[in-house]
Amino acid sequence: MPVQAIRQRDHLPKPRRLIVAALGLALAISALWPVSPVEAADEPDLIFRRSTVFKLLSPNDKLATYAVDDPEIEGVACHFTVPEKGGFKGWLGLAEEVSDISLACRQVGPVRFKRKLDQADDMFRQRRSLFFKKMQIVRGCDAKRNVLVYMVYSDKLIEGSPKNSTSTVPIMPWGGDVAVQKCGEFIQ
Repeated sequence: MPVQAIRQRDHLPKPRRLIVAALGLALAISALWPVSPVEAADEPDLIFRRSTVFKLLSPNDKLATYAVDDPEIEGVACHFTVPEKGGFKGWLGLAEEVSDISLACRQVGPVRFKRKLDQADDMFRQRRSLFFKKMQIVRGCDAKRNVLVYMVYSDKLIEGSPKNSTSTVPIMPWGGDVAVQKCGEFIQ
């Protein structure tokens, strides 16, 4: 590090030095934090993006629609639309994304459970800011109606968001297959 940079850093007021040190520590911890199996799943497929706010010298604000297959239940896919911040902060990945997320899940083939699942298990998780904010799609089962229920919401380390969206997938026969699995038999 050049001597001039060290001198400039040392001349920062003590509170600012503490903030800079805390941000550096947070970045180091987030880089080393173990990835959960849900986060290790494949990235969602981008279907399309549409600009919503024009920016002259930086990327536009957009709405982006993605598709993700349920990793534990064959034959179910979800599509979600999220706002993506433009501008230089969005381009650099520093902008905190808003919590307005819509969700639609459908049966796209014969439904097959891969294993026993817990009620309100995470199906998909994605970061929505550089630190602490994430979007989650959770799955549950309405055993009485044999319907899978998916809910998307975002949360922060300290404060969550009440904004959410719910989608349901009634488990139906598919093609010539008349045998239908019951979600209540696979939820613990």
